[in-house]
Amino acid sequence: MQISLSKNSEVPLRQQLAEQIVVAITTGQLRAGEQLPSVRALARRVKIHHNTVSEAYQDLVRRKWLTRQPGSRLIVGERPKSRDKLPESLDDLIDESIERAREMGYTLQALTQRVRERLLAQPPDHILVVSEESGLRELIRAEVRQKFDYLAEVCSPEEFAANPARAVGAQIFAPVHVINGLNAKFVITITYSKADEQVGLIRALKKPSIIAAVSVSESLLTRARGMFAAAIARRHTYREVVMPKKGQMNLSGVDLAFCDSLSINRVDCKSKVQYSLVSSSCLKQFAAAIEAIQSPPMPG
Repeated sequence: MQISLSKNSEVPLRQQLAEQIVVAITTGQLRAGEQLPSVRALARRVKIHHNTVSEAYQDLVRRKWLTRQPGSRLIVGERPKSRDKLPESLDDLIDESIERAREMGYTLQALTQRVRERLLAQPPDHILVVSEESGLRELIRAEVRQKFDYLAEVCSPEEFAANPARAVGAQIFAPVHVINGLNAKFVITITYSKADEQVGLIRALKKPSIIAAVSVSESLLTRARGMFAAAIARRHTYREVVMPKKGQMNLSGVDLAFCDSLSINRVDCKSKVQYSLVSSSCLKQFAAAIEAIQSPPMPG
């Protein structure tokens, strides 16, 4: 996990640290169940007061990015484990179903017939993006559409909880901290792209500049603030722009704008760079899921 903090930035160290840990989780540098360094160990490593690290950790626990374990250990949030052992393969699942059907008094012939009927009656599977903020949901949906010309359904965790039937036939995509609260089996964790390229562009600027982050998502802007803080420091001027749903945005006074996938074509400025939210590795998982959804069923 790479942490780069600036004591000269106007962004508080606690916020810089918290958002960079979030980025480490969403980009896959930190994985579900992985233990975080102790407060004092991380404080020594990044050379800040341990109270600042403690405050950042507490904020991430409150936001459900981190989970506190017995003994005060902090780990990256992970899906809760069932008390019962889950089947580890399709054969295990079939064996469990056969055994359960026999216990309920059904014959193997009746089970075979009913499974066949149910499979034939099932509609095609679909993709469902579950995320807390509407801006993030729309960004993910737009990037799926741009890459694959395929529309995904979207909903919030609250909407999902209120209607569990949304999980039926759905291949779900959600950030790791959202997955914790979903009672669903077919889930792929969304990982976000790193900001190394954007940070490198900022550091390469030869003179003080006005830099803007433009997005339909306020939470994405918050993460950008934490990631860019060290590179911007007090040398450059930083602006955050929440993009409206419609219309153009004139940023003629901005030297360099980092725009999300929904904003890039609606921003006018001297220089702009697109930031793709979903990582390339995650898009490969999207591709595999979409291929499976679109493939015709095998003849019975």
